[in-house]
Amino acid sequence: MALLQLAGAHLAYGHLPLLAEADFSLEAGERVALIGRNGSGKSSLLRLLAGLEPPDAGVLHVQQGLRRAVVAQEPRFDDEATVFDAVAQGLAGLRALRERIERHDPADDHDALHAQLDAQGGWTWEQRVDETLERLALPREAAVATLSGGTAKRVALARALVERPDVLLLDEPTNHLDLDAIEWLQALLAGWPGALVVVSHDRAFIDAVATRIVELDRGRLRSYPGRFDAYEAAKQRELEAEALASARADKLLAAEEQWIRQGVEARRTRSVGRVARLERLRAERAARREREGRVRLAVQAGDASGRLVAELDQVSIALGGRVLVKNLSALFMRGDRVGLIGPNGAGKTTLLKLILGELAPDAGRVRRGTNLRIAYFDQMRSALDPQATLADTISPGSEWIEIGRSRRHVMSYLGDFLFSPQRANARVSSLSGGERNRLLLARLFALPANVLVLDEPTNDLDIETLELLEALLQGYDGTVFLVSHDRRFLDAVVTSTLAFEGDALNPGLWRETPGGYEDWRSQRDRARSLAAPSAAPRASAPPAARGPEASTAPAASPASAVKSRTKLSYKEQRELESLPALITALEAEQKAIGERLASSTLYTEEPQRVGELQDRYAQIDDELLQALERWEALDARGSA
Repeated sequence: MALLQLAGAHLAYGHLPLLAEADFSLEAGERVALIGRNGSGKSSLLRLLAGLEPPDAGVLHVQQGLRRAVVAQEPRFDDEATVFDAVAQGLAGLRALRERIERHDPADDHDALHAQLDAQGGWTWEQRVDETLERLALPREAAVATLSGGTAKRVALARALVERPDVLLLDEPTNHLDLDAIEWLQALLAGWPGALVVVSHDRAFIDAVATRIVELDRGRLRSYPGRFDAYEAAKQRELEAEALASARADKLLAAEEQWIRQGVEARRTRSVGRVARLERLRAERAARREREGRVRLAVQAGDASGRLVAELDQVSIALGGRVLVKNLSALFMRGDRVGLIGPNGAGKTTLLKLILGELAPDAGRVRRGTNLRIAYFDQMRSALDPQATLADTISPGSEWIEIGRSRRHVMSYLGDFLFSPQRANARVSSLSGGERNRLLLARLFALPANVLVLDEPTNDLDIETLELLEALLQGYDGTVFLVSHDRRFLDAVVTSTLAFEGDALNPGLWRETPGGYEDWRSQRDRARSLAAPSAAPRASAPPAARGPEASTAPAASPASAVKSRTKLSYKEQRELESLPALITALEAEQKAIGERLASSTLYTEEPQRVGELQDRYAQIDDELLQALERWEALDARGSA
């Protein structure tokens, strides 16, 4: 039996319905990826499945006792709440039930309340919250208002998981997450024991998580089992068959319209039937909902830049006490498409500003090419004025826009990005996230630029627009610098990858490799596997073979060793025996600190501790060296 089932659902907010006789069912253990164009109604469908709003018509059947939890695209919290408080909101019902029992109200049936709380594990709700925080590596007492977008998304996920729902509903969970966090979320959801419905446009994420793809297209839900490439092939066949059927229906309607204009012999039964068929064809044509047109993307590279775009020679920069770039040398030529990847806070934006001349390095030299005309796509959309109209955003004070050597009306140009003429005078604040990104692309591509800087352009864009943007950038004559966490998009667009590989020992380390994300990842994994044997922890045995003469020295017998060590004082003998344990403890502490410094969560959740941990890491190096030298000295004296 299905956990939940939607039958004949109808939902509309405007003149076109978001759902029109839509059917959907979710079985236990299923992981469904919900896809569709921006504005098609995916988030509304998710709220409907969560029981947060009813359909205008139709019915939602829910299995009795089913627990559902939803994580919104932009989660909201009380600004004064700590992380613990925010996550504990997911157990508000249990908390209220326990408080009701603890009030000892004589009017309550305490036996029934106790049984209900026991069945749901409500006596230990605090422990459940703490376990979830530990599992998701979240700081218990941190204020939610101070968290980054990615960490806030994890808090919202923790709030949903602590409920232990049977059905988990996620709306664009990968937005604002870096690559490490996305892969962590993939692993979590792949092992999720309950059912899952996730709205996503990340094709690699969909393939890693989903067992079935459901598309919301023109109010109808269509199901496609298997991977994303199987969906694309099936969808293409459906669209071809639909186009053929529509063409046949239009041809028949045109023939019948021509016949009706020639006159009707109304008394003949055959003619009456043909008129009825014409009326039916007209009604079917009027009810047909055509697929929305595709975005038409085109960008002018303008005048070509010089062959050299930028050259970095041993460049370093530190901001706020953190080394973001250290001793980086790189060469960028006209036509390169460079992908920048790294965890949130690694310094991708700072590195872009170095390359483009907006920041001066602390050390090293940056040489830039000639005739650089740069257009910048900002992931925060700060270039958009929420109170401006769409037309003024594209062409302030004019109805015309110059694109290359052609002149186009702003209404026509907005139509290329699926904005109707009726919406040209609407304010930017009325647009959805995906529509704002389309508007920003429209503004960007209207500029005659030969260097495109795209900072997370894929957030909120639907899959079809993503694929069109891929094709556009692949054929672009200028230079592209792309910051993205969409692995499939990076692989399709970039020719080289500049990746952050820094850690506590090598802060600010960036490495350039040819190819896209998968190429960089395979090279990184290969380098780590080769470095693993040499990076093994040092043995706890005394370092007797550190010098060349040590390798040729005859080994002393245990009896002679005991005899010789009597020359050490009692205190020195005890010190010599304790040094191996001390060295092992120092190495373990240093390894733990190194792993913590390499984690991106430290810089977003406890930035004040970064300097303290870096100092301790360096201090351990000195202590280890002193301990090893003392060990050698005592051992040499005892063996003399």
